[in-house]
Amino acid sequence: MDAFDDIRSYRQADYQAAMSRLWNQPHFLSLLPRVPFVKDAAQLREQALSLPTLQAFQQAFIIPLLGQLSAIGTNNLSQDGLDKLDKSRGYLFISNHRDIIMDSIQLNHLLCGVGMEPSETAIGDNLLIQPWIADLVRLSKCFIVRRGLSIKEQMTASRQLSAYIRDSICQRGQSIWLAQREGRAKTSDDRTQKSIIKMLIMSGSGNILNDLASLNPVALSISYEYDPCDYLKAKELQLKRDRPDFHKKPEDDLLSMTTGIMGAKGRVHYHASPCLDKALLQLDGQLPRNELLEQVTALLDREIHAGYRLYPGNHAALELLSRLPGHEDLAVMAEKAPCPSEEKRLFEEYIERQVARIDLPDSEKDSGFLREKLLEMYANPLINYNKTTI
Repeated sequence: MDAFDDIRSYRQADYQAAMSRLWNQPHFLSLLPRVPFVKDAAQLREQALSLPTLQAFQQAFIIPLLGQLSAIGTNNLSQDGLDKLDKSRGYLFISNHRDIIMDSIQLNHLLCGVGMEPSETAIGDNLLIQPWIADLVRLSKCFIVRRGLSIKEQMTASRQLSAYIRDSICQRGQSIWLAQREGRAKTSDDRTQKSIIKMLIMSGSGNILNDLASLNPVALSISYEYDPCDYLKAKELQLKRDRPDFHKKPEDDLLSMTTGIMGAKGRVHYHASPCLDKALLQLDGQLPRNELLEQVTALLDREIHAGYRLYPGNHAALELLSRLPGHEDLAVMAEKAPCPSEEKRLFEEYIERQVARIDLPDSEKDSGFLREKLLEMYANPLINYNKTTI
């Protein structure tokens, strides 16, 4: 039995059964007509079911779909660094996490554009809220990260996940995309969780730096001019502040996925660092384990922060945030890169529109808090970028 059967992306042996389930799922079929570029759902179903192999399905259906989805709400999708990677190697792309779905979709569209195979993508099982979603994502080169486990179950699942990632990169030459943390950084203060690094080294030889270097890690910086889910994230931050027992419902994740795909993003840029294998091996492997892990996460954070593409809204947000109580220390940084007055006015209007979209009762809605959190989302990339230049 394949040790990864319950989490891996689908293979050819899984293809026919998964396709039959997917294209006979009423809920999935009912959604197709709502997709802007789907003109005839019945014809699309017939075409998909006629494809004889998983590879043919991915080439004829999934890869074009990546391009169509990437274009929705995006003025310009660009990259630098991906085109400089060795196409014969598999890489571990570790990135900041902005959008549940679009982060990996846009990456894979860009990889195809430079002649590389799409990466496999980690997706939490909490997002598989309908059975057909699991089939669709696993047909689309996704593998499953199990959530909500006991401590003992989590250790077993982490070992399995670590082994799968290592096998994919080192044995199959298959690139992997992995967020630097569990869940999105709601205020865009992107930090690599040590737990991610601990998981990655579980399947290694015991030499932390060699084990990480052998995965060919690449730090990936994702920069959205506008985050279509920003108002949903701000709402969640207030609810967590006000209700200690607050937990998102499945429909909340579904709304975030839909909004992320369909919403306006403006310009989007992906920056890939050079492979960090050599940089990792230059760290002091004799440090105590916890200190060494901190060195590793600091290296990844520095590379991600230095690779941001910054937009006028980032500068406007920093300037506006620096005027709020508790953020006065940002004034000097804001003065060094002021935002033109017209750009600042347009961004202020955008923030006010997003605050107005947050559907909380007037008696509960803390507009000041929500505005502050929205400003933090756009200011933090600039703040962290500036710290890499000090």
